This record gives sequence, structure tokens and C-alpha cells, in this order.
Amino acid sequence: MRIPTVEQLQNEYMKDDFFIKIETWHKPDLGTLENVHGLDPNTWKTVEIVHIDIADRSQVEPADYKADEDPALFQSAKTKRGPLGPNWKKELANNPDCPQMCAYKLVTIKFKWWGLQSKVENFIQKQEKRIFTNFHRQLFCWIDKWIDLTMEDIRRMEDETQKELETLRNQGQVRGTSAASDE
Repeated sequence: MRIPTVEQLQNEYMKDDFFIKIETWHKPDLGTLENVHGLDPNTWKTVEIVHIDIADRSQVEPADYKADEDPALFQSAKTKRGPLGPNWKKELANNPDCPQMCAYKLVTIKFKWWGLQSKVENFIQKQEKRIFTNFHRQLFCWIDKWIDLTMEDIRRMEDETQKELETLRNQGQVRGTSAASDE
């Protein structure tokens, strides 16, 4: 039996009053499964479902847009997949020979600080959606870079990346995605 990938981040200062937990299931479908994480009915009723369409440019912050990472413009030289049109999901559903995959992500945030709790939790949720949208758009557009990798290649790259990140954490400057404004 496969289990979901789980990442949990906490803050040393706030201890149990703050965490972000991301649970991911990858399923061979187009996002049609209900409650894939198996939440109890009361919890499931409180879940906000957010659909991400990697080809929909309106879901991308203007500052994040890159034409070379736009699935609506990209076509893979190796797989011939893309560009993704406005009806790409329907077209994919009608093509049984093309593999399908949906990443179901459950993001749980706890920020227990009176007066700021809902504002901070909502802000973090918005940033998580932004990160997921940009990452999955990149993943599709970078398919020619990873489609031929073996598990050995991937494990080697993971080890190299882990070492590089540790070096950056210890001596590098802060960099990466900055929060989008709420304008």
C-alpha cells in the first residue's frame, strides 16, 4: 500500500501553536476523486477545494509569469505533449493512451495567535496555491529535462540538492519566492 508524501514545518519559537502540514497523493486521474486523503466527514465538510489549472494564465501572478514556463505555449520535443489549450483536460480524458496524473494536496495550517490567526492562515494558504501553481507549470514545461531520468539519476540529484541547500542555509543569502501582495 502506498502512503501520501507528508511535509510538516514548525517554528521553534511558537512550538505547537504554529505548523504547516502538506500531504500529497499522486493519483492516475484528472482530479475526480473525492476525499482522497480519507478525512472524517466532519473535517471533510470544512475543507476548501482549490483546483489548479496549469494552463490557465489567469491563475498566475503577473510577477511570476514566464513565457517559457507557460503550458499553453510549450510543446515537448520528446513527448510531443502540449501546448495545452483551454479544453486540455477534456482532450486528455478522451485520450486513453496518454498518461494522466493529479497531485492531491491537503494543506493544514495552524497559527494560534489571537488577533492574527485567520489572517495569517489565509495568507499562507494563498502563498501555497501560488507555489503549487508555479511548480506544476514548471514541471510540465521542463518534461524534456526529466522524462528520461532513471531512479538512480533522481536519487543522485536529490543528494546533490540536499547538500547544496545545506550549504546555502549555512552561508548563503536568503532567496526564493517572496510573498505576493494582497492588492
